[in-house]
Amino acid sequence: MRLISFVNAILVVTALYLLVFERDALFAFAGRGDTEVDVTSDAETADHETSSQSAIAVVAMRSIAREIDGAVLVRGQTRANRQVEVLAETTSTVISEPKRKGAFVEVGDLLCELDPGTRPASLAEAVAAKLEAESRIPEAEARLDEAHALVAEAQINLTAAQKLSETGFGSETRRISSEAAMRSAEAGIKTAEAGLEATRAGIEAANAEVKAAQREIDRQTIEAPFKGLLESDTAELGSLMQPGSLCATVIQLDPIKLVGFVPEVDVNKIIVGSEASAQLVTGRQVAGRVTFLSRSADETTRTFEVEITVPNPDLTIRDGQTADIRISADGAKAHLLPQSALTLNNEGQVGVRTVGAGSIVDFMPIKLLRDTAEGIWVNGLPETADVIVVGQEFVTQGVKVKPTYRDTAQ
Repeated sequence: MRLISFVNAILVVTALYLLVFERDALFAFAGRGDTEVDVTSDAETADHETSSQSAIAVVAMRSIAREIDGAVLVRGQTRANRQVEVLAETTSTVISEPKRKGAFVEVGDLLCELDPGTRPASLAEAVAAKLEAESRIPEAEARLDEAHALVAEAQINLTAAQKLSETGFGSETRRISSEAAMRSAEAGIKTAEAGLEATRAGIEAANAEVKAAQREIDRQTIEAPFKGLLESDTAELGSLMQPGSLCATVIQLDPIKLVGFVPEVDVNKIIVGSEASAQLVTGRQVAGRVTFLSRSADETTRTFEVEITVPNPDLTIRDGQTADIRISADGAKAHLLPQSALTLNNEGQVGVRTVGAGSIVDFMPIKLLRDTAEGIWVNGLPETADVIVVGQEFVTQGVKVKPTYRDTAQ
Protein backbone atom coordinates (compact mmCIF):
# COMPACT_ATOMS: atom_id res chain seq x y z
CA MET A 1 0.00 0.00 0.00
CA ARG A 2 2.82 2.37 0.85
CA LEU A 3 4.49 1.59 -2.52
CA ILE A 4 1.31 2.50 -4.43
CA SER A 5 0.95 5.81 -2.55
CA PHE A 6 4.54 6.65 -3.28
CA VAL A 7 4.09 5.94 -7.00
CA ASN A 8 0.95 8.11 -7.12
CA ALA A 9 2.81 11.00 -5.53
CA ILE A 10 5.60 10.74 -8.11
CA LEU A 11 3.04 10.80 -10.95
CA VAL A 12 1.29 13.88 -9.55
CA VAL A 13 4.58 15.78 -9.13
CA THR A 14 5.62 14.89 -12.69
CA ALA A 15 2.28 16.06 -14.12
CA LEU A 16 2.51 19.37 -12.26
CA TYR A 17 6.08 19.89 -13.48
CA LEU A 18 5.10 19.31 -17.09
CA LEU A 19 2.05 21.65 -16.82
CA VAL A 20 4.02 24.47 -15.22
CA PHE A 21 7.51 24.35 -16.66
CA GLU A 22 7.08 22.37 -19.91
CA ARG A 23 3.66 23.63 -20.92
CA ASP A 24 4.56 24.56 -24.52
CA ALA A 25 6.34 21.23 -25.21
CA LEU A 26 3.47 19.31 -23.68
CA PHE A 27 0.90 21.10 -25.90
CA ALA A 28 3.09 20.56 -28.97
CA PHE A 29 3.39 16.83 -28.17
CA ALA A 30 -0.38 16.67 -27.78
CA GLY A 31 -1.01 18.50 -31.12
CA ARG A 32 -2.48 21.69 -29.56
CA GLY A 33 -0.20 24.30 -31.23
CA ASP A 34 -2.98 25.74 -33.46
CA THR A 35 -5.25 25.87 -30.50
CA GLU A 36 -2.68 27.97 -28.64
CA VAL A 37 -2.57 30.43 -31.49
CA ASP A 38 -6.34 30.61 -31.46
CA VAL A 39 -6.37 31.11 -27.72
CA THR A 40 -3.84 33.92 -28.00
CA SER A 41 -5.84 35.55 -30.75
CA ASP A 42 -9.03 35.31 -28.69
CA ALA A 43 -7.28 36.88 -25.72
CA GLU A 44 -6.09 39.81 -27.81
CA THR A 45 -9.60 40.28 -29.19
CA ALA A 46 -11.01 40.25 -25.65
CA ASP A 47 -8.41 42.79 -24.50
CA HIS A 48 -9.32 45.06 -27.39
CA GLU A 49 -13.02 44.78 -26.60
CA THR A 50 -12.35 45.50 -22.91
CA SER A 51 -10.29 48.57 -23.85
CA SER A 52 -13.08 49.87 -26.06
CA GLN A 53 -15.61 49.35 -23.27
CA SER A 54 -13.48 51.02 -20.49
CA ALA A 55 -15.10 54.50 -21.00
CA ILE A 56 -17.90 55.06 -18.43
CA ALA A 57 -21.27 56.10 -19.80
CA VAL A 58 -22.64 59.37 -18.34
CA VAL A 59 -25.32 61.89 -19.24
CA ALA A 60 -24.17 65.47 -19.79
CA MET A 61 -25.87 68.78 -20.48
CA ARG A 62 -24.34 71.50 -22.63
CA SER A 63 -24.89 74.68 -20.61
CA ILE A 64 -24.41 78.18 -22.01
CA ALA A 65 -23.97 81.15 -19.67
CA ARG A 66 -26.84 83.65 -19.62
CA GLU A 67 -27.13 87.20 -18.36
CA ILE A 68 -29.06 87.53 -15.10
CA ASP A 69 -29.45 90.36 -12.67
CA GLY A 70 -27.22 89.99 -9.64
CA ALA A 71 -30.08 90.18 -7.16
CA VAL A 72 -29.26 89.73 -3.48
CA LEU A 73 -31.67 87.35 -1.76
CA VAL A 74 -32.52 88.01 1.87
CA ARG A 75 -34.89 86.32 4.28
CA GLY A 76 -36.72 88.90 6.39
CA GLN A 77 -40.02 90.07 7.77
CA THR A 78 -42.42 92.99 7.63
CA ARG A 79 -42.24 95.70 10.26
CA ALA A 80 -44.48 98.65 11.02
CA ASN A 81 -43.12 101.96 9.75
CA ARG A 82 -43.82 103.45 13.17
CA GLN A 83 -44.86 102.00 16.50
CA VAL A 84 -45.13 103.98 19.69
CA GLU A 85 -46.50 103.40 23.16
CA VAL A 86 -48.36 106.57 24.14
CA LEU A 87 -47.77 107.14 27.86
CA ALA A 88 -49.27 109.46 30.46
CA GLU A 89 -47.11 112.34 31.77
CA THR A 90 -49.06 113.22 34.90
CA THR A 91 -51.18 111.66 37.61
CA SER A 92 -54.94 111.65 37.24
CA THR A 93 -57.89 109.41 36.44
CA VAL A 94 -59.30 108.68 32.97
CA ILE A 95 -62.64 110.35 32.25
CA SER A 96 -63.00 109.36 28.55
CA GLU A 97 -64.54 106.25 27.03
CA PRO A 98 -61.92 103.77 25.75
CA LYS A 99 -61.21 103.17 22.07
CA ARG A 100 -60.85 99.52 21.04
CA LYS A 101 -57.80 98.03 19.38
CA GLY A 102 -57.91 97.94 15.61
CA ALA A 103 -59.56 101.37 15.44
CA PHE A 104 -58.16 103.82 12.90
CA VAL A 105 -56.91 107.15 14.30
CA GLU A 106 -55.77 110.40 12.71
CA VAL A 107 -53.11 112.77 13.97
CA GLY A 108 -54.43 114.62 17.04
CA ASP A 109 -57.33 112.26 17.76
CA LEU A 110 -58.11 111.99 21.48
CA LEU A 111 -56.94 108.72 22.99
CA CYS A 112 -57.25 109.38 26.74
CA GLU A 113 -58.72 112.35 28.61
CA LEU A 114 -57.74 112.80 32.27
CA ASP A 115 -59.53 114.58 35.11
CA PRO A 116 -58.09 118.13 35.31
CA GLY A 117 -58.68 118.44 39.08
CA THR A 118 -57.35 121.73 40.53
CA ARG A 119 -55.09 122.44 37.60
CA PRO A 120 -57.32 125.17 36.06
CA ALA A 121 -57.24 127.02 39.41
CA SER A 122 -53.45 126.71 39.51
CA LEU A 123 -53.26 128.16 36.02
CA ALA A 124 -55.50 131.10 36.98
CA GLU A 125 -53.36 131.79 40.06
CA ALA A 126 -50.19 131.76 37.96
CA VAL A 127 -51.74 134.18 35.45
CA ALA A 128 -52.75 136.53 38.29
CA ALA A 129 -49.24 136.45 39.72
CA LYS A 130 -47.86 137.29 36.30
CA LEU A 131 -50.21 140.26 35.91
CA GLU A 132 -49.26 141.53 39.37
CA ALA A 133 -45.58 141.29 38.54
CA GLU A 134 -46.12 143.14 35.28
CA SER A 135 -47.97 145.91 37.12
CA ARG A 136 -44.83 146.67 39.14
CA ILE A 137 -42.86 147.57 36.05
CA PRO A 138 -44.11 151.18 35.72
CA GLU A 139 -43.33 151.89 39.38
CA ALA A 140 -39.81 150.47 39.07
CA GLU A 141 -39.20 152.47 35.89
CA ALA A 142 -40.47 155.66 37.61
CA ARG A 143 -38.01 155.14 40.47
CA LEU A 144 -35.21 154.74 37.98
CA ASP A 145 -36.22 157.97 36.21
CA GLU A 146 -36.35 159.77 39.59
CA ALA A 147 -32.88 158.49 40.42
CA HIS A 148 -31.56 159.81 37.10
CA ALA A 149 -33.15 163.21 37.84
CA LEU A 150 -31.50 163.35 41.25
CA VAL A 151 -28.14 162.56 39.67
CA ALA A 152 -28.62 165.39 37.17
CA GLU A 153 -29.54 167.83 39.98
CA ALA A 154 -26.57 166.69 42.08
CA GLN A 155 -24.28 167.17 39.10
CA ILE A 156 -25.46 170.76 38.66
CA ASN A 157 -24.95 171.53 42.35
CA LEU A 158 -21.52 169.95 42.37
CA THR A 159 -20.41 171.95 39.32
CA ALA A 160 -21.58 175.20 40.91
CA ALA A 161 -19.89 174.41 44.21
CA GLN A 162 -16.61 173.62 42.48
CA LYS A 163 -16.61 176.93 40.52
CA LEU A 164 -17.48 178.96 43.60
CA SER A 165 -14.80 177.20 45.58
CA GLU A 166 -12.22 177.91 42.87
CA THR A 167 -13.08 181.68 42.77
CA GLY A 168 -13.21 181.96 46.56
CA PHE A 169 -16.94 182.70 46.74
CA GLY A 170 -17.89 179.28 48.13
CA SER A 171 -16.68 177.19 51.01
CA GLU A 172 -14.86 173.93 50.70
CA THR A 173 -17.49 172.36 52.90
CA ARG A 174 -20.19 173.08 50.34
CA ARG A 175 -18.13 171.46 47.60
CA ILE A 176 -17.61 168.34 49.67
CA SER A 177 -21.33 168.19 50.50
CA SER A 178 -22.20 168.45 46.80
CA GLU A 179 -19.85 165.59 45.99
CA ALA A 180 -21.50 163.44 48.68
CA ALA A 181 -24.94 164.24 47.26
CA MET A 182 -23.68 163.25 43.81
CA ARG A 183 -22.46 159.88 45.04
CA SER A 184 -25.76 159.30 46.86
CA ALA A 185 -27.73 160.05 43.68
CA GLU A 186 -25.58 157.65 41.67
CA ALA A 187 -26.17 154.94 44.30
CA GLY A 188 -29.89 155.65 43.96
CA ILE A 189 -29.67 154.87 40.22
CA LYS A 190 -28.07 151.50 40.92
CA THR A 191 -30.75 150.75 43.50
CA ALA A 192 -33.51 151.67 41.06
CA GLU A 193 -31.93 149.57 38.31
CA ALA A 194 -31.67 146.59 40.66
CA GLY A 195 -35.33 147.03 41.59
CA LEU A 196 -36.31 147.11 37.90
CA GLU A 197 -34.32 143.95 37.18
CA ALA A 198 -35.90 142.21 40.17
CA THR A 199 -39.33 143.16 38.89
CA ARG A 200 -38.52 141.80 35.43
CA ALA A 201 -37.17 138.59 36.98
CA GLY A 202 -40.41 138.24 38.88
CA ILE A 203 -42.28 138.54 35.59
CA GLU A 204 -40.14 135.81 34.02
CA ALA A 205 -40.78 133.55 37.02
CA ALA A 206 -44.49 134.22 36.74
CA ASN A 207 -44.35 133.38 33.02
CA ALA A 208 -42.67 130.08 33.87
CA GLU A 209 -45.37 129.31 36.38
CA VAL A 210 -48.05 130.02 33.80
CA LYS A 211 -46.36 127.76 31.23
CA ALA A 212 -45.97 124.96 33.78
CA ALA A 213 -49.63 125.21 34.75
CA GLN A 214 -50.62 125.26 31.07
CA ARG A 215 -48.51 122.13 30.41
CA GLU A 216 -50.31 120.36 33.22
CA ILE A 217 -53.60 121.32 31.60
CA ASP A 218 -52.40 120.05 28.21
CA ARG A 219 -51.29 116.74 29.72
CA GLN A 220 -54.89 115.98 30.58
CA THR A 221 -55.57 115.17 26.91
CA ILE A 222 -53.44 112.42 25.33
CA GLU A 223 -53.64 112.49 21.52
CA ALA A 224 -52.53 110.26 18.63
CA PRO A 225 -49.02 111.31 17.50
CA PHE A 226 -49.54 110.11 13.90
CA LYS A 227 -52.03 108.48 11.56
CA GLY A 228 -52.31 104.76 12.23
CA LEU A 229 -54.09 101.90 13.99
CA LEU A 230 -54.58 101.13 17.64
CA GLU A 231 -52.69 97.95 18.50
CA SER A 232 -54.20 97.92 21.99
CA ASP A 233 -57.27 99.27 23.78
CA THR A 234 -56.89 102.72 25.24
CA ALA A 235 -56.94 103.08 29.02
CA GLU A 236 -60.26 102.16 30.61
CA LEU A 237 -62.61 104.76 32.06
CA GLY A 238 -61.75 105.46 35.72
CA SER A 239 -58.21 104.04 35.50
CA LEU A 240 -55.60 105.84 37.57
CA MET A 241 -52.83 107.09 35.30
CA GLN A 242 -49.39 107.96 36.57
CA PRO A 243 -46.34 109.25 34.69
CA GLY A 244 -45.31 106.34 32.42
CA SER A 245 -48.68 104.56 32.47
CA LEU A 246 -49.74 103.17 29.07
CA CYS A 247 -52.62 104.94 27.37
CA ALA A 248 -52.45 103.09 24.00
CA THR A 249 -50.12 101.57 21.40
CA VAL A 250 -50.33 103.09 17.91
CA ILE A 251 -48.73 101.57 14.80
CA GLN A 252 -48.37 102.94 11.27
CA LEU A 253 -48.59 100.35 8.47
CA ASP A 254 -48.63 102.66 5.44
CA PRO A 255 -45.96 102.58 4.25
CA ILE A 256 -44.60 99.37 5.75
CA LYS A 257 -40.99 98.23 5.98
CA LEU A 258 -39.37 94.95 4.98
CA VAL A 259 -36.40 94.23 7.23
CA GLY A 260 -33.68 91.67 6.51
CA PHE A 261 -30.01 91.03 7.20
CA VAL A 262 -27.47 90.92 4.35
CA PRO A 263 -24.27 88.79 4.55
CA GLU A 264 -21.09 90.82 4.54
CA VAL A 265 -20.02 89.30 1.19
CA ASP A 266 -23.08 90.86 -0.51
CA VAL A 267 -23.40 94.17 1.35
CA ASN A 268 -21.39 96.14 -1.23
CA LYS A 269 -23.82 95.08 -3.97
CA ILE A 270 -26.64 97.09 -2.35
CA ILE A 271 -27.08 100.85 -2.39
CA VAL A 272 -29.79 102.99 -0.82
CA GLY A 273 -32.47 103.65 -3.43
CA SER A 274 -32.12 100.28 -5.18
CA GLU A 275 -35.31 98.61 -6.33
CA ALA A 276 -36.44 95.57 -4.36
CA SER A 277 -39.27 93.08 -4.41
CA ALA A 278 -40.49 90.44 -2.00
CA GLN A 279 -42.83 87.51 -1.75
CA LEU A 280 -44.74 87.28 1.50
CA VAL A 281 -45.52 83.98 3.14
CA THR A 282 -49.08 84.41 1.88
CA GLY A 283 -47.79 84.38 -1.72
CA ARG A 284 -48.37 88.09 -2.32
CA GLN A 285 -45.75 89.95 -4.36
CA VAL A 286 -44.77 93.49 -3.26
CA ALA A 287 -42.21 96.01 -4.49
CA GLY A 288 -40.40 98.99 -3.01
CA ARG A 289 -37.00 100.63 -2.61
CA VAL A 290 -34.11 100.31 -0.16
CA THR A 291 -34.33 103.18 2.33
CA PHE A 292 -31.72 102.08 4.89
CA LEU A 293 -28.54 100.00 4.94
CA SER A 294 -26.71 99.59 8.21
CA ARG A 295 -23.09 100.71 8.44
CA SER A 296 -22.42 98.48 11.43
CA ALA A 297 -22.53 94.68 11.37
CA ASP A 298 -24.27 92.54 13.95
CA GLU A 299 -21.57 91.30 16.34
CA THR A 300 -22.90 87.75 16.39
CA THR A 301 -23.96 87.06 12.79
CA ARG A 302 -21.72 89.58 10.96
CA THR A 303 -24.69 90.66 8.86
CA PHE A 304 -25.98 94.14 7.99
CA GLU A 305 -29.56 95.30 8.46
CA VAL A 306 -31.40 96.51 5.36
CA GLU A 307 -34.84 98.12 5.18
CA ILE A 308 -37.14 98.36 2.15
CA THR A 309 -40.11 100.70 2.22
CA VAL A 310 -43.24 99.34 0.53
CA PRO A 311 -46.60 101.14 -0.02
CA ASN A 312 -49.48 99.57 1.90
CA PRO A 313 -52.52 101.81 1.33
CA ASP A 314 -55.08 99.08 2.01
CA LEU A 315 -53.24 97.96 5.20
CA THR A 316 -53.42 94.30 4.12
CA ILE A 317 -49.72 93.72 4.85
CA ARG A 318 -49.39 93.03 8.56
CA ASP A 319 -46.53 93.63 10.92
CA GLY A 320 -44.30 90.57 11.44
CA GLN A 321 -45.02 88.58 8.25
CA THR A 322 -42.18 86.49 6.79
CA ALA A 323 -40.87 87.72 3.43
CA ASP A 324 -38.36 86.49 0.83
CA ILE A 325 -36.69 89.72 -0.26
CA ARG A 326 -34.92 90.20 -3.60
CA ILE A 327 -32.79 93.34 -3.95
CA SER A 328 -31.64 94.37 -7.42
CA ALA A 329 -27.90 94.59 -8.07
CA ASP A 330 -25.54 94.70 -11.05
CA GLY A 331 -26.06 91.90 -13.60
CA ALA A 332 -23.73 88.94 -14.18
CA LYS A 333 -23.44 85.87 -16.42
CA ALA A 334 -24.35 82.54 -14.87
CA HIS A 335 -25.38 78.97 -15.66
CA LEU A 336 -28.73 77.46 -14.71
CA LEU A 337 -28.10 73.87 -13.58
CA PRO A 338 -30.16 71.21 -11.81
CA GLN A 339 -29.32 70.93 -8.14
CA SER A 340 -28.53 67.24 -8.63
CA ALA A 341 -25.53 68.20 -10.79
CA LEU A 342 -23.67 69.65 -7.79
CA THR A 343 -21.04 67.49 -6.13
CA LEU A 344 -17.96 67.71 -3.90
CA ASN A 345 -14.30 67.02 -4.63
CA ASN A 346 -11.87 65.40 -2.22
CA GLU A 347 -11.14 68.79 -0.60
CA GLY A 348 -14.84 69.40 0.08
CA GLN A 349 -15.27 72.11 -2.57
CA VAL A 350 -18.71 72.49 -4.13
CA GLY A 351 -18.61 72.19 -7.91
CA VAL A 352 -19.63 70.20 -10.97
CA ARG A 353 -17.93 67.56 -13.07
CA THR A 354 -17.63 68.41 -16.75
CA VAL A 355 -16.65 66.60 -19.93
CA GLY A 356 -13.42 68.13 -21.22
CA ALA A 357 -11.22 67.54 -24.25
CA GLY A 358 -10.93 63.88 -25.23
CA SER A 359 -14.02 63.04 -23.11
CA ILE A 360 -11.92 63.34 -19.94
CA VAL A 361 -13.68 64.29 -16.72
CA ASP A 362 -12.73 67.60 -15.10
CA PHE A 363 -13.90 69.14 -11.80
CA MET A 364 -14.78 72.84 -11.69
CA PRO A 365 -15.58 74.66 -8.43
CA ILE A 366 -18.56 76.99 -8.63
CA LYS A 367 -20.22 79.74 -6.62
CA LEU A 368 -23.92 79.54 -5.83
CA LEU A 369 -25.83 82.68 -6.81
CA ARG A 370 -29.53 81.90 -6.54
CA ASP A 371 -31.83 78.96 -5.88
CA THR A 372 -35.01 78.85 -7.96
CA ALA A 373 -37.75 76.35 -8.79
CA GLU A 374 -36.18 75.77 -12.22
CA GLY A 375 -32.72 75.07 -10.84
CA ILE A 376 -29.75 76.78 -9.29
CA TRP A 377 -27.82 79.69 -10.80
CA VAL A 378 -24.04 79.37 -10.49
CA ASN A 379 -20.94 81.09 -11.83
CA GLY A 380 -17.32 80.04 -12.06
CA LEU A 381 -17.76 78.03 -15.28
CA PRO A 382 -16.64 79.03 -18.79
CA GLU A 383 -19.05 80.48 -21.32
CA THR A 384 -19.97 76.98 -22.51
CA ALA A 385 -19.61 73.88 -20.35
CA ASP A 386 -20.60 70.22 -20.76
CA VAL A 387 -21.85 69.46 -17.25
CA ILE A 388 -22.37 65.85 -16.20
CA VAL A 389 -25.84 65.62 -14.71
CA VAL A 390 -26.16 61.80 -14.40
CA GLY A 391 -23.28 59.61 -13.24
CA GLN A 392 -21.09 62.40 -11.85
CA GLU A 393 -20.81 60.59 -8.53
CA PHE A 394 -19.30 57.49 -10.22
CA VAL A 395 -16.42 59.24 -11.99
CA THR A 396 -13.46 61.30 -10.84
CA GLN A 397 -11.20 63.88 -12.43
CA GLY A 398 -9.10 62.40 -15.24
CA VAL A 399 -11.40 59.46 -15.99
CA LYS A 400 -12.50 58.92 -19.60
CA VAL A 401 -16.24 58.85 -20.16
CA LYS A 402 -18.69 58.19 -22.94
CA PRO A 403 -21.17 61.07 -22.67
CA THR A 404 -24.71 61.14 -23.89
CA TYR A 405 -26.09 64.68 -24.21
CA ARG A 406 -29.57 65.71 -23.28
CA ASP A 407 -31.52 68.82 -24.09
CA THR A 408 -31.09 71.74 -21.67
CA ALA A 409 -34.85 72.01 -21.23
CA GLN A 410 -35.20 68.42 -20.00
